Amino acid sequence: MSKHAPAGPSEDPILEDGGSPELHPADRARPIPRISIQAFCDDPKVADALQYAANDRRLSKAHVSVHMGGIGAAVAHYLDSPTPNLIILDSALNASQLLAELDRLAESCDPGTKVIVVGRHNDVLLYRELLKRGVAEYLVAPVDPMGLMESISNLYNNPETDPVGHVFAFIGAKGGVGSSTICHNVAWTMSEVLKSDVTIADLDLAFGTTGLDFNQDPVQGIAEALATPERLDDQLLDRLLTKCSQHLSIFAAPVVLDRDYDISPEACAIVIDVARQNVPFVAVDLPHGWSPWSKRVLLQADQVVITAVPDLANLRNAKNIIDLLKASRKNDEKPHLILNMANVPKRQEISVKEFEQALGLKVISVIDYDSETFSQAANNGQMIGEFNSKAKSIEKFHELAFRLTRRKDTKAEKQSSPLSAIAPILEKLKLKR
Repeated sequence: MSKHAPAGPSEDPILEDGGSPELHPADRARPIPRISIQAFCDDPKVADALQYAANDRRLSKAHVSVHMGGIGAAVAHYLDSPTPNLIILDSALNASQLLAELDRLAESCDPGTKVIVVGRHNDVLLYRELLKRGVAEYLVAPVDPMGLMESISNLYNNPETDPVGHVFAFIGAKGGVGSSTICHNVAWTMSEVLKSDVTIADLDLAFGTTGLDFNQDPVQGIAEALATPERLDDQLLDRLLTKCSQHLSIFAAPVVLDRDYDISPEACAIVIDVARQNVPFVAVDLPHGWSPWSKRVLLQADQVVITAVPDLANLRNAKNIIDLLKASRKNDEKPHLILNMANVPKRQEISVKEFEQALGLKVISVIDYDSETFSQAANNGQMIGEFNSKAKSIEKFHELAFRLTRRKDTKAEKQSSPLSAIAPILEKLKLKR
């Protein structure tokens, strides 16, 4: 059993405008590396919680097996079997019996094996004795899946280093709804307004627009990384990325049709994992086509942004995507839904209220149809904020950037405050006095 020092409190980074990231419960448990985990439980409820956690996307790389019988079964099992990377023990024994059984188990434990104990006693003295024996973490039953995942995550994600970056997957409910445009503008806003490092990964290998939208013509890009993902490291990543500004880089698509793109889900996962180790935010621009790798990226992302146009086909497709995400991502927040190109004159549209009722999901942003601004910006290879700082959609992109990164726009809050309207009057009164 290896000793584990409990992590001290960490401070959230403060933005220049005074805002700070808000930690969502789902973010406290980060992805777990490719390890083996074996659990031995006394209580079926703890076993159920572990099995539920094992099906979560954060443990998709880990091999988890859950057994009944508690610590006694573990002692018997490891008499002639090697121990895994992590053992989780659920025990209803009293303190002295628990410590005695742990001493027996320690005789069979391989060096490097970590142990988490789930007990029944909220006792500081017991906790200290467990730490002396090298137990990594002690939890008091009942436990929930998120709590278990957070405990495991804390063992394998160094609290003294920067956490792995967040992955935002952008997908359109239908082709041509502007998902790529929103992805690029929101990512650009994160880099310019929040001053955060962002990488855009364009996975529309044959028809991607990231290079065009940022007026770049890279020789290499994401296709090279996907072809040999096992070779991708920090140095190769730097060579394949195209720097667009101080804080924004793009993993551009090749956009050629004389080659076949046979992408594996594993290759996508490796490339995105390497990218997220180097920047706080990775925006993945997914093509509308459906495939095993695009499905996996969608299900493994930290947050999902669905862009739709207010018509019937988009409503149907958005519902299918949302239903899939709800069924497969039970421990994650709901996807974010954006209605784009809305309020087109003389076009019959499904109202926002009807869209929300049909999907059981709130629309977080409605971006009005503005063909002149968007088309000219695209033709110039510019983001909307670069092309026209007074465009109405800029405010929407700012809101989306702050929402996805869980930051507070204190400047906007100050401007919207009731006191801000009478501030000039108060100032004049002070001067008169």
